[in-house]
Amino acid sequence: MNLFEQYRTPLLRYAVSFGVPVPDAEEIVQEVFLSLFRHLSLGRSRQNLPGWIFRVAHNLTLKRRYANKRRVELFDRDEGVAELRIDASPDPEEACSNRQRQERLLAVVRSLPEMEQGCLRLRAEGFRYREIAKILGISLGSVSAFLTRSLAKLTRADRG
Repeated sequence: MNLFEQYRTPLLRYAVSFGVPVPDAEEIVQEVFLSLFRHLSLGRSRQNLPGWIFRVAHNLTLKRRYANKRRVELFDRDEGVAELRIDASPDPEEACSNRQRQERLLAVVRSLPEMEQGCLRLRAEGFRYREIAKILGISLGSVSAFLTRSLAKLTRADRG
């Protein structure tokens, strides 16, 4: 399996998790691999390519998100995704409770500082703390603190 096949879907999910529309996320993934081609063509380091790929995706996604900031479709799309994830339960009360829980947790994630959201997204993609620190350009201690704080907020919101 080549790098594109291996990382296309995780990169796409990662970019979309920042709130950029899927077509923009697809363009970002293409730009990441064009950058990788240029990087390797220049004979630059092949060390930790997954970390390098996600770091480039992170930066491109932030640039695209800021460029698209005036779009209001972000909330509409997120609400649609939350509704699609609801388990179709025969019990309407349980379905309503699940939807409220998801909305509460999604609101908590949206309210987190950008670095905490980034740490959570990368951890959800399976990256280790050291890899997250490298991708985001922060210390290992910061990654640990951000994840601990974020998970505590999510746990409190889930109980309440």
